[in-house]
Amino acid sequence: MANTSTYDASSITVLEGLEAVRKRPGMYIGSVSTKGLNHLIYEIVDNAVDEHLAGFCSEIRVTLEEDGSATVTDNGRGIPVGMHEKGMSAERLVFTTLHAGGKFDNSAYKTSGGLHGVGSSVVNALSNRLTVTVKSDGRIYEDKYEKGIPVLELADGLLPVIGRTKETGTTINFLPDDTIFDKTRFKEDEVKSRLHETAYLNPQLTIFYEDKRPENPEQLTFHEPDGIIGFIKDLNKSREPVSDVIYYSGESEGITVEVALQYVNEFHEDVLGFCNNIYNSEGGTHLTGFKSTFTNVINTYARELNILKEKDANFTGTDVRNGMTAVVSIKHPDPRFEGQTKTKLDNQDAAKVVSKVTGDEIVRYFDRNLDTLKNIIGCAEKAAKIRKTEEKAKTNMLSKQKFSFDSNGKLANCESRDPSKCEIFIVEGDSAGGSAKTARDRNYQAILPIRGKILNVEKASIDKVLANAEIKTMINAFGCGFSEGYGNDFDISKLRYDKIIIMADADVDGAHISNLLLTLFYRFMPELIYEGHVYVAMPPLYKAVPAKGKEEYLYDDKALERYRKKHKGSFTLQRYKGLGEMDAQQLWETTLDPATRMLKLVEIEDGRMASEVTELLMGADVPPRRSFIYDHATDAELDI
Repeated sequence: MANTSTYDASSITVLEGLEAVRKRPGMYIGSVSTKGLNHLIYEIVDNAVDEHLAGFCSEIRVTLEEDGSATVTDNGRGIPVGMHEKGMSAERLVFTTLHAGGKFDNSAYKTSGGLHGVGSSVVNALSNRLTVTVKSDGRIYEDKYEKGIPVLELADGLLPVIGRTKETGTTINFLPDDTIFDKTRFKEDEVKSRLHETAYLNPQLTIFYEDKRPENPEQLTFHEPDGIIGFIKDLNKSREPVSDVIYYSGESEGITVEVALQYVNEFHEDVLGFCNNIYNSEGGTHLTGFKSTFTNVINTYARELNILKEKDANFTGTDVRNGMTAVVSIKHPDPRFEGQTKTKLDNQDAAKVVSKVTGDEIVRYFDRNLDTLKNIIGCAEKAAKIRKTEEKAKTNMLSKQKFSFDSNGKLANCESRDPSKCEIFIVEGDSAGGSAKTARDRNYQAILPIRGKILNVEKASIDKVLANAEIKTMINAFGCGFSEGYGNDFDISKLRYDKIIIMADADVDGAHISNLLLTLFYRFMPELIYEGHVYVAMPPLYKAVPAKGKEEYLYDDKALERYRKKHKGSFTLQRYKGLGEMDAQQLWETTLDPATRMLKLVEIEDGRMASEVTELLMGADVPPRRSFIYDHATDAELDI
């Protein structure tokens, strides 16, 4: 086994330069939205967690500063500051060179979650300013950067010593670049959720969080000695359990596996995958190995217990996972991911090892806990029965309304049949729908009018969802089916439109309609969102017509305020109460024309949080929703 105690200048390996990061930041952090902004914090935190995994860090502090910057401090060994063979301090090499870091040298880290040495340099490149403070060898060193470029002149290439200390560790403070990110205010809820998640995955680690921004000061400590068992209990805190939390672990081929799972009395499946502490939102081989083996084990037991007869078909994987909440966490010495931001694990050996550990350990558990096994098989039986019933109902319902272009009198389809070029606008109201049909580019823009507020699928049973005319029309128009929880007939490859654009009025009712549609997509067609096909149009609230000069569309009250300040002459103001008040030309200019329109891409940063908030805001339980609204009232933008 490699010696992981060696971590000095020689541990830093260089692969290539840094120049492309500022030009194409999305390649490295996913996006320049709030999701990408928060990702900067995660990159620095993940590097600190790697120090913990190596056995040299027990505490991490994350602070959102008053000036909009973020500070991450750990009590690890401190980034090496000695002279590297490249002729500069190893610390400066880490922060100025892409793919320079200790993650390529197996003697420094056995496993790592940071972006393989990319993280620190990318954060530096995308920050207006960044300061590094290193405590090691009894000294305190400091280095400073602006937009990724070093500020300090170094004598002999070594960092200046600014003090003495007996402590060790690294502190990084950075202010995101406002010329790169759409917004530079960190979203505290997502940051706290990620830090809490990290604490669950590392039961010996303590994470201190502090928000010093004046509008919402807060201090929290995340320490979860029960590990992923506590994680499962937290995920299921508002659900009725059917089983105790099942936990097992194992190691093979240098890969360690931890799994915790529990069944609840609900029709849901919540299986989360992590590799080296990084959440893999799109899953990957570790989850494939877990799911396939667990399904096989349950089917084997069901036949041995004569619950499944010889003539019966096996339970599907979805049947078996009905009611399951699970966390699958692995530590891999050489992980490979699809995409720089690690959304999906790609190592085939991970599937093999997770499958082996699951096959050995879950059988050992069920042999000793027969009642729990029968309860879980009961969940699968119930799901299979409902799935078969719904399959018949769905076939009957959808067969009555075969899709053909323009057949229902609502969809005004586009002429192109190339999905990569086509987009569909879901428009509320006949008036707005009529204007949109006139304004659109018929070559590639389809218009689907809907009447009023669609069914709230969070409160409705599956048969009511399938019977709803507006929902059936959308399912048929998109062409890829839907996922109803008991089976999966959704096929993203059959999607007829690259962009699905929600086009609702810029008022409270319009926002409600948008939320109802997003709830439908998230619960029944989540791949549309995860693969970046869902957008929300941004129609203007006002049109300013000056006595002299050019007319200007204003998209919100803040834009109107800015216009009043900069415009010195008189002007008339037209307020659009709805899309139907715009003529075709205005609708084209503001909302349909790709050259001038504004669209918001719908993204999900934290799937667990998104599910909880959707259930809270769109579900039937009123008191928690009221509490949430009160707590977040100051975050709302009011339409007065």
